[in-house]
Amino acid sequence: MIKDFFIHFFGQGDQPEFAIFTLAHLMPILLLVIAIFLMYRYKEKLKQSKHETSFRYALAFALIICDMSYYWRLSALPGLSNGAVEHLPIGVCAWSVIFCSFMLIGKSQRLFDIVYFWVLGCSVFALLTPTVLTYCGPTRFRYYQFWLEHTLTYIAIFYMIFTHNMRPVFRSYIRSASALTVMVIFAAWVNSMIPGANYLYMARPESAPSVLDILPPNYALRIAVMMFAITAMFGLAYLPWYLKDKKNIITTK
Repeated sequence: MIKDFFIHFFGQGDQPEFAIFTLAHLMPILLLVIAIFLMYRYKEKLKQSKHETSFRYALAFALIICDMSYYWRLSALPGLSNGAVEHLPIGVCAWSVIFCSFMLIGKSQRLFDIVYFWVLGCSVFALLTPTVLTYCGPTRFRYYQFWLEHTLTYIAIFYMIFTHNMRPVFRSYIRSASALTVMVIFAAWVNSMIPGANYLYMARPESAPSVLDILPPNYALRIAVMMFAITAMFGLAYLPWYLKDKKNIITTK
């Protein structure tokens, strides 16, 4: 009985168990919004708390465990893994988790500059269309691992904004875009070297429906459209700070 439970919980189904815009999809997003609101509401108490450092370290530890548990699961259930083709840690979400962890521990502005745009400009699509969960509903470990990993990056970013007054500037935009360009080049090289690899979804759309289905099948056009969309999303993520700075300049005149 216990063995069957663990096989079911850590495995995945062969039929769709998750659908977008259902309660299972919207509830984690709602909880994230509430968590961000509470951090904003009690930011002064968080700043002055004697446990502030411990909280940052605990959040960083939780992020790393969430990311590593994905690979532990694949190692324990090799039938789920297709080897290096699908599961190398090459992607915006995976490295956002790693960078967020070190950002929290070291209170690094440089890492904040990178992950702010990566998470708000790229990882947002994972929240809107979490196609990797198609065969993993709320009765599966992967469901909880996915949502914790992705929502904790948002919590980390907004925590640093509210508690440590971090914010992006235009230089942050350039730094984040440059780091993403390096990752794109590396992912494209890996896709060309490993048959069937589809890192950063540049080679082809995913099998499950997602926002990436609108991309053209032509490789060059696909990359061009993705880069244009990401540039626009980065700009949208920076827009509130740009408007805030512009308002301050007008106010001081």
